[in-house]
Amino acid sequence: MLSVFGIVFQAAHADDQPLILILGDSLSAGFGMDAEDSWVNLLEIRLQEQGHSYRILNSSISGDTTQGGLARLPRLLDRYQPEFVIIELGGNDGLRGINPDVTRKNMALMIQKCQQSNAQVLLTGIKLPPNYGMAYLEKFESMYADLANEYGTLLVPFILEGVVFEPGMMQADGIHPSEQGQPVLLENIWKVLGPELGR
Repeated sequence: MLSVFGIVFQAAHADDQPLILILGDSLSAGFGMDAEDSWVNLLEIRLQEQGHSYRILNSSISGDTTQGGLARLPRLLDRYQPEFVIIELGGNDGLRGINPDVTRKNMALMIQKCQQSNAQVLLTGIKLPPNYGMAYLEKFESMYADLANEYGTLLVPFILEGVVFEPGMMQADGIHPSEQGQPVLLENIWKVLGPELGR
């Protein structure tokens, strides 16, 4: 999640269509695979298949942290005025051992900026390896549900649910999901996002 930097912007449809902004790291940037195999591209296909008019702007950078996302977000909100913002960040903060209070503050500020821009927020939670001890893990991993409750956002409790520890679902680094895991990521997102579309 920390080594490769890339950014993908997808805005293939007319500008007057509602937009879903994805603010993420390598889990959403399609690290280690062709872009068409990533869950973000699968989401775009799902939207088209089900007749939704939403377009997608994927602003995900491999290695990005919540600080990076917070720095980039205001310009994206101002320029594109998304209806939904999927915030898939925090994993790199955890892998770097950043104080969870700092990560939480950054996440809260991102949520506030989105809501001030009238965008609905979907948070995607992440879990960490036990490198930093249980106290760190509990404080970090509980952050997503706490923020979702505080700000009334949508929540995917664990974006890698059904992928981690499943044969063939992860790349050799043990951190990034493989091509085979991408449809599962899509379903984890869709079961929360799908019911909200068109409301």
